[in-house]
Amino acid sequence: MRIRVTRMKNDNVFEFADFSARQLTLLTWWTDESPLKDKDGIIADGAVRSGKTVAMSLSYIVWAMTKFKHKNFAICGITQNTIYRNVIKEVKRMLPLCGFTCEHKRSEFLLTVKGNDTTNDFYLFSGRDERSQDPIAGITLAGAYFDEAALMPQSFVQQVMLRCSIDGAKHWFNCNPAGSENHWFKQTIINKYIAMNYIYLHFTMDDNLSLTESVKNRYKRQYVGVYYRRYIEGRWVAAEGIIYDMWDTDANSYKEGYKSGAQLVQMPRYVGVDYGTTNPMVFLDCYDTGDELLIENEYYFDSRKTLDHLQKTDKDYADDFEEFIGHDYGVTVIIDPSAASFIAELRGRGYRIKKADNEVLDGIRITATMIKTRKLKVRKGATPNLIREMGLYIWDKKATERGEEKPLKVNDHAEDAARYLCKTLITPRRLATI
Repeated sequence: MRIRVTRMKNDNVFEFADFSARQLTLLTWWTDESPLKDKDGIIADGAVRSGKTVAMSLSYIVWAMTKFKHKNFAICGITQNTIYRNVIKEVKRMLPLCGFTCEHKRSEFLLTVKGNDTTNDFYLFSGRDERSQDPIAGITLAGAYFDEAALMPQSFVQQVMLRCSIDGAKHWFNCNPAGSENHWFKQTIINKYIAMNYIYLHFTMDDNLSLTESVKNRYKRQYVGVYYRRYIEGRWVAAEGIIYDMWDTDANSYKEGYKSGAQLVQMPRYVGVDYGTTNPMVFLDCYDTGDELLIENEYYFDSRKTLDHLQKTDKDYADDFEEFIGHDYGVTVIIDPSAASFIAELRGRGYRIKKADNEVLDGIRITATMIKTRKLKVRKGATPNLIREMGLYIWDKKATERGEEKPLKVNDHAEDAARYLCKTLITPRRLATI
């Protein structure tokens, strides 16, 4: 069978059709007729848009409502917003078709589900960082569902698992690969699923029978390099070597006159800023065509490379900024939110500030897609430091060996400014059209 979503003008409703074999396993493994019913948990990993989240979310709640009465359960995600988007929004439309009613109490981080002559409470827990485990203390659970489990700290996941102490409690894990074979989730959960008495299912986009070939191809275009291997092929692979190895100086450049001066003036203008005092200060002058991001010029000052190593003040940098952009007060400055003093200086001079979306890994992914599709271009000869760093910006090998993932904090200043532009300006909807 498959699951199909029909879009309505007044609402989004689910129309159930065929499910794939793996989706059926997710939906039925706990039932009395299943030979897998005595397993203590289930893991579903693999490609994006492979249908695992919808099937697992529904199955988890139906299992809880079928097997327990008046108990507490956990639904865990990275943030309350992602829990709502990935899980709650969908199950609110599906559960009525299964004979259940539900109420989402946002202020209490609670989903209450009624049916089968019972009521069960599903508490919504954010697992963003190590401190996220604190609200878990003291609660007794009959089950826990981890959405995007590989993005959560190990301490948080383990704390929630320990709270599942009611007889018959089970653990449910859903994720896309989020690192190499050294990632803690791969090492301690997936690789030990047999010893933990779990089921392990690996999904591909072919498991989501509602996806057409054109939609699959669209998703394939959105991911490149290590992200393609993870999110499309569903592989646990290391991020290593040069981060933007898809950069081509010729293909990602344009000559003077690619867009006339009059055309550029009509386009939204942004300046990406990576703030530095002892580190370099970078400004990237960018025009958004609606299709491409064109970086017209760069400012790059490194006090360590001056003869006297003299650092500039925020006032000095603001003076340079005004000269760099030609006193254009219509520009929008996209800057790291942590640069509070420089933000205040620019605001005091009348500039519009937009705090950058500083999520590093997703920002790198979007920037890589923009580079690979040649939607991010620089004016030939105008951005020597940005181009130089493209060949030097690498993954931190030692972090990879620890199962972590982050860029090496060297030769990353112009790259950070470019990432701020891409991550802040390229919305998911726009990315889907690339």
